[in-house]
Order: sequence, then C-alpha cells, then structure tokens
Amino acid sequence: MKLSKIKLDNYMPLRDVIYNTLRDAIVSGDLKPGERLMEVTLAEKMGVSRTPVREAVRKLELEGLVTMIPRKGTHVAELSVKDIMDVLEVRTALDKLATELAAERIRQDNFRHLENIHKQYISYLKKENLQGAIKKDVEFHEVIYDASGNNKLKSVAANLREQIYRFRVLYMKDFSNAEDVLTEHEQILKALEENNPKEAGRLAAEHIIRQQQTIIQRVEKG
Repeated sequence: MKLSKIKLDNYMPLRDVIYNTLRDAIVSGDLKPGERLMEVTLAEKMGVSRTPVREAVRKLELEGLVTMIPRKGTHVAELSVKDIMDVLEVRTALDKLATELAAERIRQDNFRHLENIHKQYISYLKKENLQGAIKKDVEFHEVIYDASGNNKLKSVAANLREQIYRFRVLYMKDFSNAEDVLTEHEQILKALEENNPKEAGRLAAEHIIRQQQTIIQRVEKG
C-alpha cells in the first residue's frame, strides 16, 4: 500500500483531502483491486484520525471504487468485465448524445478551448507525462459536455466520473493507446468544426467502444 502522511489543505475539509488521496491511489493502481482497506492502518499511514478516513471510504463506496462486505471488511473494488461493460455502455450513449448536441451548438470559444486542450495533450505525450495526458483527455470531453448546453446530461455523466477515470488510466497505461486517443480526438474536432452531428456522434461512440474492448482484454489477461 503506497500511502504516506497527507499534506493538509487550508481550503479543503480533511475528509476531502483523504478522499482525494485514496481515490488517486485507487485509480492509479497504487491501491490494487481487491486490496483490503483497514481504517486503522489507513489512518496511521496518513497521520490522521479514523473518523475522516471512514467518511472518505464511504464516499468512495458510493462512487463504486470501494466495496464493503459484511464480516469480510472493506476492499478496493474489483474490475469485473460486467462492471466495465455496464459503465462504458452508459458512457457511450452519453458521449454520443453530448457530442451530437455539441456539433449543433458549439461556440467559437468552446472550439478554441478544445483545440488548446488538444495541443496540451500532444505536449504531455511528447514529455511522456501520462497523468498530464490523462488530465487533458478528461478536460477534452468535459468541454464537449459544456458545449452540448445540456446541464442534466452533464450531471448524469458526472456520476460516472471516477469509475471512468479509473478505466482511462488502465487504457492509457504505459502510453499504450495514447496515440489512438490523439487521432480520434482530431477526428471528433473536425466533425465539431464542420457542425456535423451525425458524424460527431458516431466518432464519439466508436471512441469509447474501442476503449471498452481494450480494457476488457487487459482485465481478462489479469
């Protein structure tokens, strides 16, 4: 378990600092699927009391990153093929709709923002900064949701954010598939610039379906 004493943030409640620390450890793979999470051990490693640890773990459970099993304790959620399919099938539908709407409604400032994020993504690839590249991938899709102009759609997608981030890390691990993401983002950008909802939606759906297939293969291989 790769955890160390946390740094306090004057602007953030302690439970949120602990939550962010544990979430990052899970999605990055530092805390492995199936690994047991004991409150007393986590509290000792992070130099905090057990109460905010308990609160953070409960929040992680609500997001599907942690499972609590009676008489067996708390564990990092396993990555099952069924869970991956369930989450990414929903994300495919949401991204397709968001990108179709964005192609109809996108403003110039939205589009310029997307282009800048895309350039930053390329810069991180050249620097071999995986976390930076993943962050820009997240931002790219968030701007598309903003451009859709549908706040309810954004809200629904936000409920899957952490699980999807975990899959992103697995998909782009060691920079494999990072170039594929680059190419697919360029295609989506072109469809958005041309205000082509049908093509933009198709590309967005295929973008996620390819990721789903690769992630499932990696999980099945262990």
